[in-house]
Amino acid sequence: MGQADAPRILDVRTPAEFRGAHIPGSYNVPLDLLKEHRAELAAHLDEHVVLVCRSGARATQAEQALSSVPSALPQLHILSGGLTAWEQAGAPVSRGEAKWELERQVRLVAGSLVLLFILLSTILPWTKWLAGLIGAGLTLAALTNSCLMGMMLAKLPYNREKSPDMRDVIRDLTKP
Repeated sequence: MGQADAPRILDVRTPAEFRGAHIPGSYNVPLDLLKEHRAELAAHLDEHVVLVCRSGARATQAEQALSSVPSALPQLHILSGGLTAWEQAGAPVSRGEAKWELERQVRLVAGSLVLLFILLSTILPWTKWLAGLIGAGLTLAALTNSCLMGMMLAKLPYNREKSPDMRDVIRDLTKP
């Protein structure tokens, strides 16, 4: 980020997702860490801030969390369409070890569970209701713009790469 007035880009995805691909010069501040330390983080961001995730949903949650701080940032922005739109526009991306994004993991787990429960319902008819519960959970996730299954999957060892320490994030943000 060579320009002095360039916005700070905070990527609120998991460390594994960030390591796989991110906007050059962006800072990884996972959503959970941002929510937990929002006041401390907001105190060190006195300029334009662009919040990024894969599609915009987690960035919206990050914006809400930072906006709830009494000294909230006046210049919070969300990258419309997230990293997906950024890549589709042909903008530069730093790539590392590719891992499945949380949304893709949710689709795999939810789809597999629905398929399993439907197949089981040929033997145990009551299991069709478990498939219905998965569908209800996905509907609720869409309506509330949050996903319990995604939050649970984020805690699995596959997704639990070392999360940045807030002291390190603030040190990096305040470097000249």
